[in-house]
Amino acid sequence: MRIILSSTPMKKICLLISCVLLFCTFILSIALGQTSISLEVIYQAFFHFNDANTEHVIIRTSRLTRAIIAVVVGASLAIAGALMRALTRNPLAAPDILGINAGAIFFIVSAITLFSIDSLMSYMWIAFLGAGIAGAMVFFLGSLGRDGLTPIKIVLAGAAITALFVSFTQGLLVIDEQGLQSVLFWLAGSVSGRSIDMLLPVLPFIMVATIVSIVMGRSINVLQSGDDIAKGLGQRTIITKIMLGIIIIVLAGSSVAVAGSIGFIGLIVPHIAIGLVGSDFRWIIPYSAVIGATLLLLADIAARFIIMPLEMPIGVMTALIGAPFFIYIARKGLAKNA
Repeated sequence: MRIILSSTPMKKICLLISCVLLFCTFILSIALGQTSISLEVIYQAFFHFNDANTEHVIIRTSRLTRAIIAVVVGASLAIAGALMRALTRNPLAAPDILGINAGAIFFIVSAITLFSIDSLMSYMWIAFLGAGIAGAMVFFLGSLGRDGLTPIKIVLAGAAITALFVSFTQGLLVIDEQGLQSVLFWLAGSVSGRSIDMLLPVLPFIMVATIVSIVMGRSINVLQSGDDIAKGLGQRTIITKIMLGIIIIVLAGSSVAVAGSIGFIGLIVPHIAIGLVGSDFRWIIPYSAVIGATLLLLADIAARFIIMPLEMPIGVMTALIGAPFFIYIARKGLAKNA
C-alpha cells in the first residue's frame, strides 16, 4: 500500500525527518557493538578527544569510519538502483540483480588472484571496468530478438550474466585456493574492517555522480514518458541513457571497490521511495539516498548482534531482507506493469 506525499512542503518535511532518522541511526551505529558506548563518551570523543582513552580511540579509528562507509555505500547503491529502474523501466532492476556487482567482483578477484594487484586506486578502476562490461553485456543480450529490449528480457539477461560471473569467480578461487582469504574481503560484502583510505579515492566520483543524478531528475521524468514523447519534447534520449549508464557504473563500481558485494539495497529502497513520493525522480533520488544509507546502517547494526561475539557479513543481512522482498515483487507481477 502506497502513502504518496502529494504536496512539495510535505515532501520536504518528510525528507528532513528522514535525515534526522539517518543521523540518529548513525549515532547508534557508533554506540552499539560488542562494547556499548554512551552518548556522553561519543560527544567527548568528537569534541574533547583523548588518545589515552580506549573508547575514544575505538570511536575515531573504527566505528566512525565504519558508519561513514555504510552511509556512502548505502546511498550509492540505492541511487544506482533507482536510476537502473528508470533506465530499464523495470521494478526488478538493481545493480546486483542485473549482474553489475557480479562483474565488478569478478574483475577485482581476477586482479588479486591472477595479477597480485593490491592498489586501492587500481581496485577502483578495475571495479568500474567490470561493472561497465557486465552492464554492456546485459543490455546487449536483452536487446536481442524481434521485440528489442523489454523489462523481462533484461532481467533474464541480468540473471544469466550474474550466474556467469559468479561461476568465473568461483573457478578462480578453486584454481588459487591460497588466494581465497584475500578475496573473501570482497566476496562477503562488509563495511567492517574498512579504512577511510579505501573510501577517499572513490568519494569524489560518488559525489559527482550523485549530484549529476539529482540534477538529471527532470530529464529522467521526461524519459519515463517514453522515447517518442521524450524526443518530441526535445530530449536527446540516447545521451540521457548513456549518462544514466555511466552514473550507475560509477556508483555500483565504487561501492564494490569499497565494501564488496552487498545486494538488494538497490532493489528495496527505490520501492520505498516511490511508495512515499510517487514517480517524480527529482524526489526519488534524494529519498533513495537517505533511506539507503539508513537501511545499510541498520543492517550493519543487526549484523553485530545476530551471532555475537562474531559478526555476520552485512551482505548476508541485506540478502535476508531482500530475498523475500524480491519474491514478493515477483509474485505481485510488478515486472509486467513496468
